[in-house]
Amino acid sequence: MELIQTLPGNPMPLGASVVNGGVNFAVFSRNATRVILEFFKNSEDCEPYAQIEFDPEVNRTGDVWHVFVPGIKPGDLYLYHVDGPFEPSAGHRFNVKQLLFDPYAKALTPVSLFHNLPPVYRTPVDKTDVELAESHYHFQFPKCVVVNDSDFDWQGDKPLNIPLSESIIYETHVKGFTAGKNANVSNPGTYAGFIEKIPYLKSLGITSVEFLPIYEFDEYENTNVNPRTGERMKNYWGYSTIDFFAPKAGYSADKTPGGCVREFKTLVREMHKAGLEVILDVVFNHTAEGNEHGITLNFRGFENSVYYTLVGSHKEYYMNFSGCGNTMNCNHPVVEAYILDCLRYWVLQYHIDGFRFDLASILGRGPDGTIMQYPPLLNAISEDPVLHSTKIIAEPWDAGGAYQLGGFPGGRWAEWNDRFRDDIRRFWRGDEYVSTSAATRISGSSDLFALSGRKPWHSLNYITCHDGFTMNDLVSYNGKHNEQNGEGNRDGTDSNWSYNHGYEGPTANPHIEKLRSKQMRNFILTLLISQGTPMLLGGDEFRRGQQGNNNAYCQDNDISWFDWTNVNLNDRLITFTKRAIALRKAHAVFRRKDFFHGDKAGASPDIQWYNIDGSNPDWNKLSRFLAFRLGGSYCINDDGTPDNDFYIAANTDRQDAMVTVPTLTDGKRWYRVADTSIDADDAIVLTDKAEKLRAQERYIVPAGSLIILIAK
Repeated sequence: MELIQTLPGNPMPLGASVVNGGVNFAVFSRNATRVILEFFKNSEDCEPYAQIEFDPEVNRTGDVWHVFVPGIKPGDLYLYHVDGPFEPSAGHRFNVKQLLFDPYAKALTPVSLFHNLPPVYRTPVDKTDVELAESHYHFQFPKCVVVNDSDFDWQGDKPLNIPLSESIIYETHVKGFTAGKNANVSNPGTYAGFIEKIPYLKSLGITSVEFLPIYEFDEYENTNVNPRTGERMKNYWGYSTIDFFAPKAGYSADKTPGGCVREFKTLVREMHKAGLEVILDVVFNHTAEGNEHGITLNFRGFENSVYYTLVGSHKEYYMNFSGCGNTMNCNHPVVEAYILDCLRYWVLQYHIDGFRFDLASILGRGPDGTIMQYPPLLNAISEDPVLHSTKIIAEPWDAGGAYQLGGFPGGRWAEWNDRFRDDIRRFWRGDEYVSTSAATRISGSSDLFALSGRKPWHSLNYITCHDGFTMNDLVSYNGKHNEQNGEGNRDGTDSNWSYNHGYEGPTANPHIEKLRSKQMRNFILTLLISQGTPMLLGGDEFRRGQQGNNNAYCQDNDISWFDWTNVNLNDRLITFTKRAIALRKAHAVFRRKDFFHGDKAGASPDIQWYNIDGSNPDWNKLSRFLAFRLGGSYCINDDGTPDNDFYIAANTDRQDAMVTVPTLTDGKRWYRVADTSIDADDAIVLTDKAEKLRAQERYIVPAGSLIILIAK
């Protein structure tokens, strides 16, 4: 091996930091007895060309091991070995034969460890196993890449930080967005390919794109087999992180070491030029290392007893509130610092606008697994000065039974509102006596968020998301069809609140197809006129389907990928979506900054509810109908003028409804903005092109339809 010069180095910052003349390496390990750093010429190399063993007298400060290596430069490759006690009962799983990623590595080379695991591989269970086991073949392990954070021209870019109250979020998958054969991009399934589709996203009128996980993960950890094709399934969604600081190299068209860093930064920069934010779905609740039978990648090998929540007196076992084998010990000071370092890094070095935290209730669990009253991590994220303008969105539950919707601590957290999803689905399906619940959701879910002093925009509303049916499948299937996942159709939820309109799956029946299209218009328009922050699932605007699969986490194929031929086939629905978005953005009454107050002394109410005949509704009896008037005078539009009044009525019954429309004063008249029963482009129009009603006192709302009238 080559001899390599070293200097003591510095304990901070952690990771590999490029400085004048070389690179400083620093890693945390409290109970390690030896730390070895290896360098490689190429990602496929089986042996390192140089090796450094840290001298604890020179290269250790507290629990941080550090060294400065002159001559190392960006693009160079490295890995670690760490020695120490292998005592699972005490929480220690050190194994010097095991190659390890730097937990702070800023890029990895695109090699799959899981795909190349020997068939005979098994996890060491005792000290004898560790001593007798052979070390992993080096080529099976991706290599960490030294990255120069300052080596990118941002051209003056910075995070957009659009207020949540003004945001319209579009959730999608970086690869699946352009991986299909009809995407017509130069580099399908990559960050570069996504850049080519930015004009389409901008044309929709959305403000923000929320990406499913792009932190480095290994899609080949899934060993299930498709029973129909014999194809090995993958972890397509990416909810199994192996490196939180690195963008996934496999999504990069640039395959040079660290090329994914430049390419993803370019994507963010170009998104910002188009006025579009980037929000990342992050998975700090668990890692890909699994439980006691999982494979060591980084955290387990550096300090298992700190990074993971272990079982009390049996620390060889992992608490599993994630449903994925392990739970990160998020409120340990070292892990809290790690997560904050990571979030700051993505904001400072990638200009990210926000984060959606998967299974975020885990972030509020203590070392014993219980939900903490004042979780240090959640408070630290809320109050961190670097993150202060950054969106923070919680999935407010976990797989361990915690359900905290509306109860996340602090005043900044927005939350995915699954109550909105379920109540609106049930309402439009025509379930009886759901109107009261639907009214609560449409008006901002004050029952969930007002008590804690939060605002309507803290409710992140959605009808569909990656986890579940697409909107097309929601109106096309009565039950899930996940047979191709290789789990006997047992995976995925059975609580879909869906309706196939008379036929399961695709049909050429024009009547059924019209009903399905109308129902999608109902869902999209309800979402966009409701108080809160709306989130659309990517592809819903042109009826993207997944063949009835409501858990397509493993389908890295045409089931999940976008079929862009649907853009032309369903251009009318795209037009409807664009206009619904434009309606929301043009009128502040749909984006209120405070909850409704109802009647006010000496003033008209900011919201007034009605029965079909125009009387006050009896909420205990109201079924399959909902109507209300929004007082626009309480909201100021962007041009500084008070907003218009709107009358909105939804009829989910099987019979048409003749509704009494509220009487207007001051010479104003009602104009029709939207009627989802109209199967044409004018199902919704811009408000300046709205048609004046001939009969101002009544309107027939067809069965299963939504209307919007504007007063002017």
